[in-house]
Amino acid sequence: MSSPTPVSLNNAAAPNLSDLGLEGDNLSEVETMRHSCAHVMAHAISRIWPTAKFGIGPTIEDGFYYDFDIPEKLSDESLDKIEKEMFKIINANAKFERKEHSIDEAIAMFKELKQDFKVEIIQDLRDKFNAKTVSTYTEGEFTDLCRGPHIANTGKIKAFKLMSVAGAYWRGNEKNPMLQRIYGTAFASKQELAEYLHMLEEAKRRDHRKLGKELDLFSFHPEAPASPFFHPKGALLYNRLVEYVRKMYVFYGYTEVITPQIFDAELWKKSGHWDNYHENMYFTEVDERQFAVKPMNCPSHTFIYSSQKRSYRDLPLRIADFGRLHRYERSGVTSGLTRVRTFCQDDAHVFCRVDQIEQEINTVIDMIFKTYKIFDFDVENMHIEISTRPEKRMGSDELWDQSEGALRAVLDKRGQKYAIDAGGGAFYGPKIDFKIRDALKRQWQLATVQLDYNLPERFDCSYVGADNAAHRPVMIHRAVLGSLERFLGVMIEHFGGAFPFWLAPVQCRLVPITEAHHEYCKEFGLKLARAGIRYDIDDRNEKMGLKTREAQMAKIPMTLVAGDREMADGAWAIRKYGAKDSQVLKGDEIFAQMMEWNDIPRKPFEV
Repeated sequence: MSSPTPVSLNNAAAPNLSDLGLEGDNLSEVETMRHSCAHVMAHAISRIWPTAKFGIGPTIEDGFYYDFDIPEKLSDESLDKIEKEMFKIINANAKFERKEHSIDEAIAMFKELKQDFKVEIIQDLRDKFNAKTVSTYTEGEFTDLCRGPHIANTGKIKAFKLMSVAGAYWRGNEKNPMLQRIYGTAFASKQELAEYLHMLEEAKRRDHRKLGKELDLFSFHPEAPASPFFHPKGALLYNRLVEYVRKMYVFYGYTEVITPQIFDAELWKKSGHWDNYHENMYFTEVDERQFAVKPMNCPSHTFIYSSQKRSYRDLPLRIADFGRLHRYERSGVTSGLTRVRTFCQDDAHVFCRVDQIEQEINTVIDMIFKTYKIFDFDVENMHIEISTRPEKRMGSDELWDQSEGALRAVLDKRGQKYAIDAGGGAFYGPKIDFKIRDALKRQWQLATVQLDYNLPERFDCSYVGADNAAHRPVMIHRAVLGSLERFLGVMIEHFGGAFPFWLAPVQCRLVPITEAHHEYCKEFGLKLARAGIRYDIDDRNEKMGLKTREAQMAKIPMTLVAGDREMADGAWAIRKYGAKDSQVLKGDEIFAQMMEWNDIPRKPFEV
């Protein structure tokens, strides 16, 4: 039998069971229904394949999955077969009935059923968490090791669909058996399910990996795994983001630095990365010394800070760095631009006095809100979390209390709603993470601001205070866009590849109807180029319908067509991306509109 969810423990405070793939008690109504749907799926599989062995199957965002050892390779046809059996179980309207068992009873029961994975889970609950009892849920003839909760009966499952099949190692360890994982989803109504499936189709259409190829933005190659190659248009997008950030830095008083790519391993031992981040780093040997490629810029910035004597009057010191970073990500988790092994951040560190923390963090938050508004994200419904001290960390509890309290105080004073991500902080300090929703309402964590008392201590950073004594500065780590690669991936999907005018790699395409109009296009193109507008000319001897269709497929914001009438009037027939009809405007009007649109990213930072 099986278990989409966890077990009941008789100790007063239930431990964290995530390493067993087990869920907690605080499931929402829809999560409980999805959890029950996973149980029904396991029941259906037990009917079709009586010798199936069951792994784990938690709820996930928008659905659930379940891992099985089944004596047949599953296909889309297999999912149809399972769904039909699930409908029979749902229509039977069977009750979910809970029962508690001693550990020994449960082990004996699941051994008799030849459910080895369940036996292993129960033994771990006993040995690692000191569990004395576990619970099962039964509906019909099917019993499942499960912590619960469940809905009252199977008939309350109104709309579900099995989505796909994938492989998954038992408990995520490649040394363990490979199981088959079935992903599914469930909703309270058929309409909600239909809307969700439509959203998934739209997500496929907007997939940045697909659009990256279609729009000739970037590519990946096995010679450099999980490391993007940006093509000319992709590089234009990338550099436009950097230009935007640099304009913002001028307004907010940041100075930019350039730091080395590799450092002696001793540096990373001193910073704490060796103990806390070693498995994510790349190492090399030079002159019989071990070096590491930097995964972060922060330690190098302490050297710049300490390169001269600092006074309290010099603070805050805001140091920005577009240095390339390298972090090892397992091949199974890399994904397009959103999870890569080499990337660049709009990374910066602020060295400040304790009495400046509130102002500096407030300024970073203002930068984040202004920036995301420019990129047309819903800033009013941004999800904000304070991530607190992780189990693996450095520094005293007193410093963690102080830094976590400072972050809470800033958000409380702003009247900002936020959640707590317990244990989610960096090893050197707590952080505030900002999660935006894209056009498809999917959530992405991009911006972060982190408060760090520990690195300045480890690298002996100091300043001379008003009392002429030495004091320790505080270090604020912050990124507004975060990884530029990740931000690009999210942004491509958010806009569906149809970027706003100021950001588009090609902002305007000029299309002469005949050869007689070529010179008119070239003259206007020269004016655009001198003003910094990115354009191209389609002067091929092709039909106009083909040319305008291809401009739309390339998602170019504006297509300007010139014929005899337009040339005589000093005008253009304009077709904006996505528009069905064209309009005719004078060249000067169009130019003025383009200049205004191109200036959008500067306007929030005008004095």
